[in-house]
Amino acid sequence: MSQLEALSQHSLVVADTGDIEQVARWKPQDATTNPSLLLTAAEDPRYTHLVQNSVRESKGDVVLAMDRMFVLFGTEILKHVKGRVSTEVDARLSFDTEKSIRKAHGFISLYERAGVSRERILIKLASTWEGIRAAQQLEKEGIHCNLTLLFSFAQAAACADAGVTLISPFVGRIYDWHKQARKVDDIPVEEDPGVLSVNRIYSYYKKYGYKTQVMGASFRKTGQILALAGCDLLTIAPDLLDKLSKMNGEVPRMLSPEKAARANIPRVKLDEAAFRWLHNEDAMATDKLAEGIRKFDADARKLEKLITSLAAASPVTAK
Repeated sequence: MSQLEALSQHSLVVADTGDIEQVARWKPQDATTNPSLLLTAAEDPRYTHLVQNSVRESKGDVVLAMDRMFVLFGTEILKHVKGRVSTEVDARLSFDTEKSIRKAHGFISLYERAGVSRERILIKLASTWEGIRAAQQLEKEGIHCNLTLLFSFAQAAACADAGVTLISPFVGRIYDWHKQARKVDDIPVEEDPGVLSVNRIYSYYKKYGYKTQVMGASFRKTGQILALAGCDLLTIAPDLLDKLSKMNGEVPRMLSPEKAARANIPRVKLDEAAFRWLHNEDAMATDKLAEGIRKFDADARKLEKLITSLAAASPVTAK
């Protein structure tokens, strides 16, 4: 048995890619996308037709073309997974609850017009206070959310209290920050702050009976993934899926509700002020959240430029 197969006995494996052919190859239960992954896919000649279709159907409206492209990629990905695809709200809306909600409604409307049920969609929102409030409202409307760019325990606790469907703590980016801060080339997996963060969050959720699922994300190496076997979901890039598929051996379960029940973690309740203070106390989390929002926005703007150039080159068909 490969380690990928063994891992799948403990955690739901998700493909972290916008590459439709890779999703088709690995046939995961779910798939996740973000602006950076979709930029890479949109620049790939294999998927040019999807971008062009989005531009053509939007009749010169660049914002609508972006939204249609995200949904078109998501719709194609869903042909190869049994479960859900995550589609991300514009990073520029990370601090605007109402506009985030409207953008999510727009995505769901486009998906439903394409014949895709909202049950198969996770709306990705940044784990800011405003993003969490947007998710709380959307969940009440039956729109499920995946809270991303999650780096601190404060973010995780607030997401659980808001009743969101799923969170994506970023293991690799936490690891990157601490590696740079310590000026070392590597951190052993048993000391890896990213792995330890997800372990703590998982234990907290299970100990106190929260329904929100934990999906470890942003991995740098297979050791980080295997150290989190038993986490509800693990979203893994194709290159790491390939490595795991070529490695044989048993994978012991590292996280479980039984272990979580014994964890010594006090329960916290956070209003806005307490959330902001606790998150602010974590230098890594404040750095990486801000950087992540900027990076996703930068890649979304590159994607916007690509669409704008295609729109300028395409004749607009009158309605």
